[in-house]
Amino acid sequence: MTNAPPPRRSAAEQQRLEAALRDMFEHRLAFNEVIGFRVDSFDPAAPSLCFDMRPDLIGHYLHGRLHGGVISTALDTAGGFAAVVGIAEKFCGDTAIEVAHRFGRVGTVDLRVDYLRQGLGKRFTATGRITRLGGRIASVQMTLENEAGVLIATGAGSYVIS
Repeated sequence: MTNAPPPRRSAAEQQRLEAALRDMFEHRLAFNEVIGFRVDSFDPAAPSLCFDMRPDLIGHYLHGRLHGGVISTALDTAGGFAAVVGIAEKFCGDTAIEVAHRFGRVGTVDLRVDYLRQGLGKRFTATGRITRLGGRIASVQMTLENEAGVLIATGAGSYVIS
């Protein structure tokens, strides 16, 4: 007896899902909109968000570095985004509405940030990679890079998903 893969949602339903997730992460989560997060990739192996440097995101006025709180927020948000994309992939037969309902139960349990380099750049990309997607908790590794691919910070997070 073979385990058949779960049925995939249709291309049209996948587009609806991606539009709903984009709207959630770019506009409905007001703080994300303040920072200026945009969905960069829905790749289940490495979903990512990006944002541009702006004067109001500077944490050190003499050097024009990205504020540490923005770095932490970007990593945490990328981890949550990866968890949601992972849920959507795990339940690939669910409609956009069903996945959106599951999203309401996602929250950060634990977050660790390692600041590796100064937050210098014009554009930043935060990427999340799921290391484990259990029934109740998702574990995610995150990175933040600038437009030149310089690694600014890494993070590890746990997210409740049920």
